Amino acid sequence: MKRLLAVAVLALVPIMGAWAQKYPTKPVLLVVPYPPGGLSDVVGRLVAEGMQGPLGQTVVIENVGGANGSIGSAKAARAAPDGHTLLLGIWNTHVAIAKLIKLDYDVVEDFAPIAFMTDAPLLFTVHQTVPVTTFKELVDWLRANPDKASSGSAGIGSPPHLLDELVRKQTKTRFETVHYKGAGPIMTDLMGGQIQIAFINPATAAPHVRSGTIKALGVTSARRMKILPDVPTMAEAGYQGGLEFSLWSGLYAPKGTPKEIINAVNRAVVASLASPKVRERLESQGMDIATREKQTPEALAAIQKAEIKKWWPIIEASGIKPQ
Repeated sequence: MKRLLAVAVLALVPIMGAWAQKYPTKPVLLVVPYPPGGLSDVVGRLVAEGMQGPLGQTVVIENVGGANGSIGSAKAARAAPDGHTLLLGIWNTHVAIAKLIKLDYDVVEDFAPIAFMTDAPLLFTVHQTVPVTTFKELVDWLRANPDKASSGSAGIGSPPHLLDELVRKQTKTRFETVHYKGAGPIMTDLMGGQIQIAFINPATAAPHVRSGTIKALGVTSARRMKILPDVPTMAEAGYQGGLEFSLWSGLYAPKGTPKEIINAVNRAVVASLASPKVRERLESQGMDIATREKQTPEALAAIQKAEIKKWWPIIEASGIKPQ
């Protein structure tokens, strides 16, 4: 009996190998759970472009926005686990959202990690008319002008909203958070002076920092950015205990996707991130590309687990109520 079982297993090996080698058999759909034009969309399109050669198939982007990324994520979670539907996941969709929205899927159990891809800090910016040049000066100004300043957020529970809550508590200042649909409208109102403060991604903010329309007082990374080397980290700027945050990105598949397919997609992602063209364009947007040892399913799973352990208690303590 054991011999027959062994023969049967051995007979399946070449079949499984041949099946895996056929993947993908059609264009691959990459769900980006946010509207076009945002940071997630930029990452998704650039990485997808570099994946097409290694996969031998077109990688089609589908933007499925809404509910802080949960609508697109849910669609990917329910897709067939055959590698033809993938999901661009970020900090919002795979860490924070589980504490902010009642979901009908699990951010850990219902996805198969493929590769950790990029880190992206946020810039802490102010309108040029705010009479400060440093974070410490801003804190003094906010204390002298309680409730007179407004900050832009990309929605309830978004990173800018959470970071606003942390700044208010750490500095004992009072300012309003105004919720927008994305970074574009925030930038428009910040430039126009309708709001005075914003945590915003470097891809959106950097050109206006360089032109002097807005001022960057700090960046939420452990080290300074290559594209804006004069902007201090939040720790250097005087935020006690530092304020490190990354709007990281990773690639996921629905749970149950065969390991052979996960490996095939991972190889395509690694090849894409190694492309000089892709690297240059991502880095020009203020993103750090993950080191090769982090570009693995195991590393992405470990990073997500660590981020959940770090941020879930902070989100709970922030007072932001689940919707």
